[in-house]
Amino acid sequence: MTDWRLAWRLARRELNLRFRGLRLLLACLFLGVGALAAIGSLTRAIDGELASRGSTILGGDVEFATSQRAATPEERRAMAALGTVSETVRMQATAVRGAASVPIELKGVDRSYPLYGTVRFADGGAAEPPSDSGIWIAPALADRLGVGRGARIRLGTAEFVVDHVLAEEPDRLGEGFTLGPVAIVSLPGIARTGLIQPGSLYETKYRVRLRSGLAPTRAVDRIKAAFPSAGWESKTRDRAAPGAERFVQRMGQFLLLVGLSALVIAGIGVGNGVSSYLAARRQSIAALKVLGATSGMIARVYLIQIVVVAGIGILAGLIAGAAAVPLIVALAGDVLPVAPSFAVQPVPLLLAAAYGMVIALAFTAPALVEAGSVPAVVLLRGNAGQRRVPLRRTLPWVAGGGLALVALALLTAEQPGLSAAFLAAVAAVLLLLAGFGWVIRIAAARLPRARQPLLRLAIAALHRPGARTGTLVVALGLGLTLFVLLAAIRTSIDANIAQTVPQRAPALFALDVPPQREAEFRRTVAEAARKPVVTTVPAMRGTITGYATTRVADLKTLPEGAWALRGERGLTYAETLPDGSQITAGRWWPRSYAGPPLVSIDERLAKALALKIGDPIQYSLLGVERSARIASFRRISWDTLGFNFVMVFSPNAIADAPHNLAATIDLDRGEEGAVMRALLPRFPSVSVIEVRDVLGQLRTIVGQMATAITAAASVAILAGIAVLIGAIAAAREARTYDGVILRTLGATRLQVLGVQALEYAFLTVILSVVALLLGLGGAWYVVTQVFAFTWLPSYPAVVATLVAGAGLTMAIGLIGAWPILSARPARALRDL
Repeated sequence: MTDWRLAWRLARRELNLRFRGLRLLLACLFLGVGALAAIGSLTRAIDGELASRGSTILGGDVEFATSQRAATPEERRAMAALGTVSETVRMQATAVRGAASVPIELKGVDRSYPLYGTVRFADGGAAEPPSDSGIWIAPALADRLGVGRGARIRLGTAEFVVDHVLAEEPDRLGEGFTLGPVAIVSLPGIARTGLIQPGSLYETKYRVRLRSGLAPTRAVDRIKAAFPSAGWESKTRDRAAPGAERFVQRMGQFLLLVGLSALVIAGIGVGNGVSSYLAARRQSIAALKVLGATSGMIARVYLIQIVVVAGIGILAGLIAGAAAVPLIVALAGDVLPVAPSFAVQPVPLLLAAAYGMVIALAFTAPALVEAGSVPAVVLLRGNAGQRRVPLRRTLPWVAGGGLALVALALLTAEQPGLSAAFLAAVAAVLLLLAGFGWVIRIAAARLPRARQPLLRLAIAALHRPGARTGTLVVALGLGLTLFVLLAAIRTSIDANIAQTVPQRAPALFALDVPPQREAEFRRTVAEAARKPVVTTVPAMRGTITGYATTRVADLKTLPEGAWALRGERGLTYAETLPDGSQITAGRWWPRSYAGPPLVSIDERLAKALALKIGDPIQYSLLGVERSARIASFRRISWDTLGFNFVMVFSPNAIADAPHNLAATIDLDRGEEGAVMRALLPRFPSVSVIEVRDVLGQLRTIVGQMATAITAAASVAILAGIAVLIGAIAAAREARTYDGVILRTLGATRLQVLGVQALEYAFLTVILSVVALLLGLGGAWYVVTQVFAFTWLPSYPAVVATLVAGAGLTMAIGLIGAWPILSARPARALRDL
């Protein structure tokens, strides 16, 4: 009796379509694999969509962008040598119709626009280039101004006629985040507005449709080599929307790790469920052993059963995960950068299946080894659970499965370090809870003997032979920890949305205020509002081209945390330390400083780049490279919507460059409209932005992120509940034995239930403290390190969630005890 064919015949006879005894295995794998399959498929689908539409999203094969200037004739000729060039200009502006005004993203295009894709209109009209007096507007702008085709809108000093309402702007995603709806005019049209003056903040982009045979990277390298200090920010069709790609990768990696942890947690439920199933098959195993079956044969019979059921659960999870992608796309709405079309993604599905099978085999190995190793005579006596197999026999299988899981995670992860740290944290939590269970068992054994019978029985149940205290502690601890984790993350993110930004944000932003008219600007605001607070700063745009002894162009990958090296940054100068900043190293320059150019740097950027006081910083401003020495590092209050500049220069470093002022205006609620109506006629070139609209976009984006996190954590909570059910099922045999003996000795059903309620109450109260510490620690890491929010949990809400979770776990435990109460003593004693 040693071949696999016989093992299959024996395994097939015990299996049935109702999967009695193995439903928990089925459910746990379905949950975990389904979550991994859905997350992986969605991420891969979005990545594929971004890659396939790269040229359309970008608006060309390559893009060169810079601020506050156009390309020189030499630069334009170099670009034209690469292929067909299209020029666009973007800037903030204000659309005015009568007394209504709306902040917009104004875009000027040439006659070659778009190089890829098609502009589509709501009325289905032809997509000819806009006339010099015409304008295309986004539906949101049409709704807010209440206009349609033929209406007149004023931008700056010029009037435009609405030619079309946009239905699709092909390069919308590649343009990035905007502070208002889009309006498109021709390049001569944008010149008519008078908005572009020396020092105005605007961005010029040159998209190139490359000639045949020229690779995008070669084209970029050619322009950078020809104009190394021009400060061009370049993109290629392979990375048309880097911000969207970073968002997808970060969220995808986080959700993948959460799904993986849910699968690991579900693995514990798998192990408990299989242990319970094999305990119920004790008589069949004993009969096979009496008939001569070896331990290997027993293990093969039940391994086949587990693999078959696990395969069905994994297959169902894969189908559900793949089918969930279009549903997620439909529900997510605008939170996704693109809406990918439905397609089966083989790689993430195979990866999820591999994870599921490794988890199933790793966590069922101890139960399989134990089932085959216990002698038939022990099985026939009754409670075989009191004889445990030595750890040395199961450890190799568990360790092998764990190593396979870690290897699979690290080899397939885009950030192996993050994956390793996450898995290490999960393993540490499980080991901590397992060790805590051992401590509880030892402590319960050493407690004085209680006088109350029910209390004495409940304490004895924690340490008696065959007690599953360790399993229950892990199950209860995981469930309560996940409840705390979810509550702390959600309330902290909600607090960031509702408290931090609104309380410290100005009412209005104003861009391109002429420096020579600053006093008039302040006077106009003061006449329209009661007690306004106006703050102005010089505003320019520039690119960091080098630091210390490093050239940014020579970097293959950016250092972690060096986000300021990506493209252009806001630049300003000041004689005194700006509000919201604190010097952490070095010194601020004195008033009327006239020495070598100096700069003050954000301390986090300095740490990321390993900068020291006195190091040089090279930067490109208006196409000219300059240099300054680091005088100080600053800690910046980033939780405000005021002026927070990564780099603040001494006035003699950049004040000679043409520039305008940016202003924040603090007002009483409801005064925004009056101030905007007063400013726009006198300052037609100034763009005024209502912060309320910006905050609405921020709330929407962050709220959608919080919903995604909540959904992912909910999968882990479901897995934790499955673990608890599995732990209760695994202990059912021993508890049935205890309940039958107690009832035979005269105990009522209520008393038996009371013993279990006291036991669960002890464990729940003790583990609530542990869960609170573990859950808050995990939530702090996710909130502050992964998503870079401020730690602002609602502790009352966290405690309330913990209490509700404790009540739920107690209820599940007592519901699981009901079959024990309904067991008939005579029949149960014959079976035990």
